[in-house]
Amino acid sequence: MSTKLHHTMNVSVGKNGLTSRRDFVKALGAGGAAVAGMGWMDRMTAEAAALRERGMSCILLWMQGGPSQFETFSPKAGHKNGGETKAISTDVSGIQISEHLPNTAGVMDDVCLIRSMNSKEGSHPRASYLLHTGYVPTASVKYPTLGSIASQQIGNDQLDLPSFVRIGRARGAGGAGFLGVEYDPFQMQTAKRQPENTEIPSTEQRYQRRLGLLGQLEGQFEKNGGEQEVADHRKLYNKASKIVLSPQMNAFDIQQESAAMRNAYGDSEFGAGCLLARRLVETGATFVEVAAGNWDTHQDNFSRSQELCEQVDQPYAQLLKDLKQRGMLDRTLVVWMGEFGRTPRINARGGRDHYPRAFNVALAGGGVRGGQVIGKTDAGGVSVTDRPVGVTDLFRTICHSLKIDGDDTNMSSIGRPIPIVEGGETVSEVFG
Repeated sequence: MSTKLHHTMNVSVGKNGLTSRRDFVKALGAGGAAVAGMGWMDRMTAEAAALRERGMSCILLWMQGGPSQFETFSPKAGHKNGGETKAISTDVSGIQISEHLPNTAGVMDDVCLIRSMNSKEGSHPRASYLLHTGYVPTASVKYPTLGSIASQQIGNDQLDLPSFVRIGRARGAGGAGFLGVEYDPFQMQTAKRQPENTEIPSTEQRYQRRLGLLGQLEGQFEKNGGEQEVADHRKLYNKASKIVLSPQMNAFDIQQESAAMRNAYGDSEFGAGCLLARRLVETGATFVEVAAGNWDTHQDNFSRSQELCEQVDQPYAQLLKDLKQRGMLDRTLVVWMGEFGRTPRINARGGRDHYPRAFNVALAGGGVRGGQVIGKTDAGGVSVTDRPVGVTDLFRTICHSLKIDGDDTNMSSIGRPIPIVEGGETVSEVFG
């Protein structure tokens, strides 16, 4: 058992052998911190694996900071707003993308580009929250992030693998909100190392005895008004205690892939994250988010965007090819997006500022018809001129792909039923 986990179980016992609320809550917080570095995966039966084969999954490639549409999927070569970025042809006639995405250009027949995304949120925290939850942030309600929704709606309860894994930094992405701690993401800072604090330096028997002692302490505290704290604590520890004994832990070890496969994804953090995402989905995870950035190019936009494109181009293309070759792409929706786009006008520092009025999202797999572009902007990329797509429309579309009922409601912490998606319409062309 890890030292960190062992320490979180050393809860002070007061008079009559009862744990004080202060001490218990303190231990609860420490336990949560330990669990955040662990994960929730255990052995998976053949029957559960067969069930998961028929289910849907989603991989969200989150471009932290807001990628420039001009330097990625909507170049405006020849227009002053396009700057120095050139356009290249793809494997789909008539579709051009940035010269900095040559590998992606070779898989465009599997990608549906939405070039007419728009919102009203131009600040990073609010826009990131909106693009993850479908709602603007409020003081009264903590809305669940997309991965938590998918985990709750289509996660396979028979699997001990974490339903929702987030790899890398995704500021403002949120968590499970009012859905509860069992749907929070399992956070990994890097895919190049296995989750921390998941080794048992002693024996399994000693580990189980320690869990038994923790259960006794919880029972004592539960009888004295700590029902909710104990319930949340047990949810976290039950999941964490399984992973440290699970033979499925090797799903987190990308070193088990061949050198050729690792090289195909590249040696960047994002590349490792994409490879791990494929391994986790293949093993049974429902939703994996991989973050890349920072795309907040207020200065030196062209050189920085080129560097960032070079980091994500090869892994993104390889992920789509890998999923397709394994027969997994039809049941795995891959979403490439950030919180907004960048301004058409180039500022005095050679950068582009925040621009939610027109930006891109790329969809692939999950029933999406690739090789097409939906929506467009004017010649300078200033305004959407055809088929505007709002955030709720996007969420409806994602739900349709994953076979989630967007009208399904959950009860919020303030006792109000809240739909998964409020308003919006599925962008039917994505699938037609």
